[in-house]
Amino acid sequence: MSKLSASLKALLNAPFARSGPLPAPTQAKELFGRIARDAAGRNVGVRSWLAISTATTFSLNSPDSLPLLHQVASSPDALGDGVAAAEFMREVGLKCISFNGIPRTINCLNAFHASLPADITSKLATAPTREPTPENVQDILARGRGLWDSVYRPFENKLYDKLALAHPDLPMFILSYNYAGLLSDPPQRGQLASVGRIYTSLVAISCLRAQTGVGPQVLSHVFGLRKGVEDGSWRADKDGESEETLRWLASDEGGEWILTTVDSIVQTMGGSNFAPGRESKL
Repeated sequence: MSKLSASLKALLNAPFARSGPLPAPTQAKELFGRIARDAAGRNVGVRSWLAISTATTFSLNSPDSLPLLHQVASSPDALGDGVAAAEFMREVGLKCISFNGIPRTINCLNAFHASLPADITSKLATAPTREPTPENVQDILARGRGLWDSVYRPFENKLYDKLALAHPDLPMFILSYNYAGLLSDPPQRGQLASVGRIYTSLVAISCLRAQTGVGPQVLSHVFGLRKGVEDGSWRADKDGESEETLRWLASDEGGEWILTTVDSIVQTMGGSNFAPGRESKL
């Protein structure tokens, strides 16, 4: 294979292209600890603030911040279990694909796994649970449709038709490969963590808020969180919040807390790098 020219290498690594990930800020662990304490003071469980913090960190492409978050989540005041914290974080990171795309999840999951000590990585699940087969594909599609309807009701059909006008395969892809294949949890998880209905909405809100520029989608998933509480689908979540806490998270006050928590992480890490403006060279 031919080598790249020096000029092409220079362009690939040009500073304005920001080809590398965001470094972990010096105060990252302190920030995550503050979020954990704030959540506890509001009777919000560990998995809620961990879903928000993990999804935001993946969106910002700051893999070096993930082991610091894991340390806080594994502490006796949080989950108290490094394996459970790692499984939950990497499951959240996987679901971030639906909102951030594949590259950031690859970067962050690879770096996160490499950062973990051997006594944790040796206990992480290795068997996949989302592979479609002729026997389970209809169940997968039905599960995805159920999540889609829960998030977007009473506009679930209207939204599908609107997306189909933009491109006939657009809603099919979103529904079949994101909501069915990724965002809805298979009933059998093995040792893998289950993120569930409500935490998935928290992941969606966090990713989209951290990106910036997609306000309508943030709003849609804020309502999606509320619908997950209203329709009772939250009851199927494993290790979920109490109904009282869920109703608070779905309230105006809770929504403000979710958004300001995401914003605090974005600000500490130096802002979103999804599509930053470039300084003119002229």
